[in-house]
Amino acid sequence: MPKSFSELTKEHPCFGSHGATTGRIHLPVCPGCNITCKFCERSINVTENRPGVTGKVLKPEEAVEIVGKALEISPEIKVAGIAGPGDTLASDNAFKTFSLIGKQFPNIIKCMSTNGLLLSERADEIIAAGIDSLTVTVNAVDPEIEAQLNEYIIYHGKKIEGVEAAKILIKNQLEGIRKIAEAGITVKVNTVLVPRINGNHIAKIAETVAEAGADKYNIIPLIPSAKLSNEPTPNCAEIEAARRAAGEFIELFLHCNHCRADAAGIPGKTDISRMLYLRAGAEGFTENFSHG
Repeated sequence: MPKSFSELTKEHPCFGSHGATTGRIHLPVCPGCNITCKFCERSINVTENRPGVTGKVLKPEEAVEIVGKALEISPEIKVAGIAGPGDTLASDNAFKTFSLIGKQFPNIIKCMSTNGLLLSERADEIIAAGIDSLTVTVNAVDPEIEAQLNEYIIYHGKKIEGVEAAKILIKNQLEGIRKIAEAGITVKVNTVLVPRINGNHIAKIAETVAEAGADKYNIIPLIPSAKLSNEPTPNCAEIEAARRAAGEFIELFLHCNHCRADAAGIPGKTDISRMLYLRAGAEGFTENFSHG
């Protein structure tokens, strides 16, 4: 059985209060992605501190070794999460990793993030893998708005663009959230706030995902990059307005950081990622890679 929301609040550093005393490790085992968000630029480097970035992509077998090293250095780590640097459902790597980790570290909390394109059809695999919490990035529930944020999707080998792609993505996200929530797994929804595009749409997103069964909602301010590099970063007033709008419908998640795909340690207190991943050969290695 997945851990309850109240259990996660006590043990998962991202679900508790600002004063986290437990840690987490992100395992970068999923390089490929199946959608092209206009603000996303995935990269392999050791300098940037944002989602979609890692110092090294691990094989599932390597990830298990890394978890063991992390627990030796920081026994406070209670969570193993997979958040990229691509999408966790675009390959089988996340499931292979969780299967191996579950055998060696049965008490560790398992969480993962996804864009949700394949969430509906892979929901049973997520449930069977014993995932305790799932984060789904939903940037719009109106296809016309989503099409301004996502250039295209790769869906069952076919490239689909624009509003047609957005309709498929939104449908699969919401169907998947319903299935995961009905299984008792805690669901958090992330929305990247781009005020000019989805700033007035936040309330509708929050209402819709709450109706689908999401437990928490997290608004992530845009980091201008890729094709939205000229969009301004949301200011404090815009973020606060978005939070007020969303808070009418769902409990907010207010202490998120822009974590790398290889983050490790106690959020806001310790960072052991370089101790783990530089040993694995990531030092000085920089590479950008495309969607596919």
